[in-house]
Amino acid sequence: MTEKVCVVRTNLWIDPVFDELLTGHDHIELRIIDVKASAQEWYDTLKHAHYYHVSAAKDELPAGLFVTEALLNHCPRLKGVSSSGAGYDTIDVAACQARQITVVNQAGGNANSVAEMALGLLLAVSRKIVESDRVLVAQHASSREALMGHEVAGKTLGLIGIGHIGRRFAQIATALGMNVLAYDPYLTSQDIDERQAQPVSLDTLLAQADIVSLHCPLNNDTRNMFNADRFRAMKPGAIFISTARGGIHNEADLHAALNSGHLAGAGLDVWRQEPPAADNPLLGHPGVVATFHTAGVSHEGRHNVARMAAGQILLMAEGKTPPHVVTS
Repeated sequence: MTEKVCVVRTNLWIDPVFDELLTGHDHIELRIIDVKASAQEWYDTLKHAHYYHVSAAKDELPAGLFVTEALLNHCPRLKGVSSSGAGYDTIDVAACQARQITVVNQAGGNANSVAEMALGLLLAVSRKIVESDRVLVAQHASSREALMGHEVAGKTLGLIGIGHIGRRFAQIATALGMNVLAYDPYLTSQDIDERQAQPVSLDTLLAQADIVSLHCPLNNDTRNMFNADRFRAMKPGAIFISTARGGIHNEADLHAALNSGHLAGAGLDVWRQEPPAADNPLLGHPGVVATFHTAGVSHEGRHNVARMAAGQILLMAEGKTPPHVVTS
């Protein structure tokens, strides 16, 4: 009898289509580990795994279930690791490559959801939607003019990264009558032109954009990329948006830029620590609209990502190359 292919995932929430697609194949065995179980129980299951599907959210997954050298020592059969999203903060890609273990992410699966959230944050900050809600609920409304915001039509949007999500946001922004600039060191000028944006240097983008929106991964090149110097280089009165990853922007430096009046506001879906501590000064700041890393967490986005993940695992199990392989 041919040995079944063992796929392991945690019991963190996932759209049911993932299990449905995998268990619909007789040669696949799906095992689920409890994130609250002991490490020994994890290892007893993972030693059978050919493929491990792991959460990309670093603050919801126990550190012991991150794909590290230590974990890989307990996974002698492992052939592939699948991230639950576009990010892969919980996976040591280099360690996997050294063992010839394929790593895949789900790039583009929730691009529409994240782009919509970026737009939502932009509109909420620019038109003072959340501030208006707060003063009405607190019965502190004085006049409509006190809540006067700005239209986005005619403004310049600067995208840091124009991959799946940035590309979709560029389409939306163009439809709203915005001018779109983009900086992406991994793409050619022609690539960026084809994605409905004008390719520019980072310095030019910061100097000209009315809104700067991050759509790049967190890595050694982007960690703390937006610090005091970068915020200072932004256009006075600009708005900062991030649906990318916490750690790309320095939260203390952003707070200082907002408090000084240099920046008009910020829309933040991602945080260095998630959820952010209650005493984080950005929470409740009048110029900040804050969300809990939910940009990609729509019913459609989660369904698409789960379907994509199951599909890539099935391709690997058949000895085929999946479309979204991550390399270090």
